[in-house]
Amino acid sequence: MTEEWGTRLAGDRALLDRGSTAERVADVLRQRITEGVFRPGTRLSEESLREALGISRNTLREAFRLLAHEGLLEHQLNRGVFVRLLSSADIRDLYAIRRILECGALRNLDAVPAAAVARLRAAIEAADDAAARADWGAVGTANMRFHQAIADLSGSRRVAESVRALLAELRLVFLVVADPRQLHEPYVAGNRALYELLAAGDVRAAEEALQRYFDDAEKQLLAAYAAADR
Repeated sequence: MTEEWGTRLAGDRALLDRGSTAERVADVLRQRITEGVFRPGTRLSEESLREALGISRNTLREAFRLLAHEGLLEHQLNRGVFVRLLSSADIRDLYAIRRILECGALRNLDAVPAAAVARLRAAIEAADDAAARADWGAVGTANMRFHQAIADLSGSRRVAESVRALLAELRLVFLVVADPRQLHEPYVAGNRALYELLAAGDVRAAEEALQRYFDDAEKQLLAAYAAADR
């Protein structure tokens, strides 16, 4: 484990009390994965993580199991636990499921609640601020918040949780792409256009726009991922 890992995770110990559960440990590791502290293909040292977080072997292994179930980690026989490196087939599958869940959330919606409009607007403003600072990682995070807010419109806890897991998995792809600006910048305007349709109450047009958005995003990511593989 690098010195940077140790420094970042030492601060996370405050988030875990002595009675902490595997779910809370998984939350910490998931956050560090999506931030890029643990990049795709990285082997996670069980001993180093236990020492940094002050947790038991059983708790850490259960957290590993939870994150493997979410598609963020994978166990490799006789090698250990690694942050998962997704394939092009994984990208296609992720977007197929996103179309079902996020577009479905809009399809079944009669009106957009004011509280949801506020959450969407907050994500848009966060993306604008991050883009102005050229902080493209933060733009990506704001993008995730925006699409989580769309999923939340379904009113279903299971849909919301499923999309949260999908977005965390998709973040693994973002971390591989060489040029984060090229990846994220087009969707600042794309998300704003979706927001404006939803804020105006034109849910049907928003669903159609989201379908086109996903088509474009999938093609762009596949091309960027292929370039990264080369």
